[in-house]
Amino acid sequence: MGRLTGSGPWASLRGAAAAAAGTALARRALETDPPGGAARWTRTNHRGEPVSMLEGPSVAAGLVAGTLAAGGGRERLGTAVATAGAAAFGLVDDLAEDTSTRVKGLRGHLGALAEGRLTTGGLKVLGIGATALAGAAIGTRRRGGLAGHLVDVAVNGALIAGTANLLNLLDLRPGRALKASAALSLPVAAGATGATTGVVLGAGAVAAPGDLAERDMLGDGGANALGALVGAQWAFGAPRAVRLAALASVVGLTLASERVSFSAVIERTPWLRRADGWGRRPAAAPGTPEE
Repeated sequence: MGRLTGSGPWASLRGAAAAAAGTALARRALETDPPGGAARWTRTNHRGEPVSMLEGPSVAAGLVAGTLAAGGGRERLGTAVATAGAAAFGLVDDLAEDTSTRVKGLRGHLGALAEGRLTTGGLKVLGIGATALAGAAIGTRRRGGLAGHLVDVAVNGALIAGTANLLNLLDLRPGRALKASAALSLPVAAGATGATTGVVLGAGAVAAPGDLAERDMLGDGGANALGALVGAQWAFGAPRAVRLAALASVVGLTLASERVSFSAVIERTPWLRRADGWGRRPAAAPGTPEE
């Protein structure tokens, strides 16, 4: 696992600075003139309060800008392609979902596809899968025969797409997806793709105040983009055995999410509950509805 051109602390700092600046500038531009009007980007959060989804495309723009600014070779280009694709298809689901026939969960969207119905969520599954595979094809270096390379591309594409979906499943409370992306990115910070850890942290640092204060939310566009970038870090920076183990973990957690509430598990686990609540507004007082 050789190091990438442009890896190291300076590349990480460049990526962090570009991601932070890109996120802030994109948010300022979008807030000045929101496409379709501000109401199109407003949703109701778990407290029943209005929040803005402009955080999502702003973070996605920062992630792509930071990834490209960090330098490096085909791995960074593959990461940028997968991240941008996840953001684009996530935004389609955010903005064009038919709430009157809402289908939930990966199983629900795949079930609709099997019946010949293409929901925006189903389009997102197909689109993120395709762009993740394209990013993997670009970013996966060939180390051996053709068969082994094709296996690597398939594993990397599945890991990128699966992690994009997993981060979105975690984005149910303020700050949760931002914290999870940082936690998942840090273990590979010293590796070949470590410069993009600075990208995750830079974009997250700009987005966190509004997210934790419950003024903003990532939505599918932002959470899917974060997940795709983190998945690409592991896909392009870890040995095959580690990648296979990571993919198995992502698949296992995704399947578990169809039956188990992540929020309920976090609430029952003291250290997870403390980490999840760090920096967030206090819970509503007893007798005050939050849901």
